[in-house]
This record gives sequence, C-alpha cells and structure tokens, in this order.
Amino acid sequence: MSARRSAFAIIPVILLVLTACGGGSGSSSSSATSLTAEQVTVKLIEKIPSVTLVKAYTSADDPNHQLGRPTGYTSKTAFADSRVEQPDTEFVDADSLSRGGSVEVYPDEAGAKARKDYIVNLGKSLPLAVEYDYVQGGVLIRVAQEMTPERAAEYEAVAKTLG
Repeated sequence: MSARRSAFAIIPVILLVLTACGGGSGSSSSSATSLTAEQVTVKLIEKIPSVTLVKAYTSADDPNHQLGRPTGYTSKTAFADSRVEQPDTEFVDADSLSRGGSVEVYPDEAGAKARKDYIVNLGKSLPLAVEYDYVQGGVLIRVAQEMTPERAAEYEAVAKTLG
C-alpha cells in the first residue's frame, strides 16, 4: 500500500476519535458541569447585583454531608440576596438557603436532576422545603421560596447561560 493510500485509510479512525472526544463537533468543550459552584456563584453576582457569596463549603462543613461523596455534589456554595426581606431571615444562619440560595455542582446532569426531584418531592410533604430549583448540565441552582417568581426567574435566566 502506498503512503498516500495508508494516510487516507486512517482518516475515518481520526474522525471517530475526534467525535468520541467531542472535537470537531463545533461545540465548545466547556459545559456547566465543568464549572465549580464558586464560578457559578460569580456568574450570578455578575448578572444579579443583589447577590453575594456567603460560603464555599468543604466536605468537613457541608450541612448535607454530600460534598465529594458517592452520588453527591462536587462543590457547593451558599449565597445571599439582599432583596430577601429581613423578617424572613431573622432567626436563620448566615448560610441558610432562605437568605438567597445555594449552588450545587454534580458530575453530570442526572445527579443534579435527581437532587432536584428529591427536593421537589420533599416540598410536597413539607411546605417549608419548597424552593425554586434550576438545573443546567450538572449545576443545580437552588433559590429561596422567599423570592418572588419574577426575581427567581432572574436565576433561571442565568442558569440557561451556563450550558
């Protein structure tokens, strides 16, 4: 076989490898899952000026004990939104979801959706657990029920820009 012929013979193999790795598809290699919770929170702060980062959790202080654990998230933050009325947060911790919300990042979208489904089902039996939840890729943005639907929609809009 000539050198020219053997070069053409490997082109289908190269295309197969590029497709499997995500190359050559015209899509960006960046995705919502490749972001950390802190990076997502920074994006929220850039788009919603009333948001501030309260805490980036570690596996030692994660209140849900899911950070880094099987089926858990890979990073988590708590954020506050100054538009939440003071009486709604008078007796809650500084990093409480009711002060604004949190960002949880999972290895994939299935993990984020499973967590959202769990929270939605919990809210059906515990009205205090109701919240707004937005999934984009492996990112779950949880927003306090104290937010008006219009304000919560701002978080949904940011979530849509992550993918």
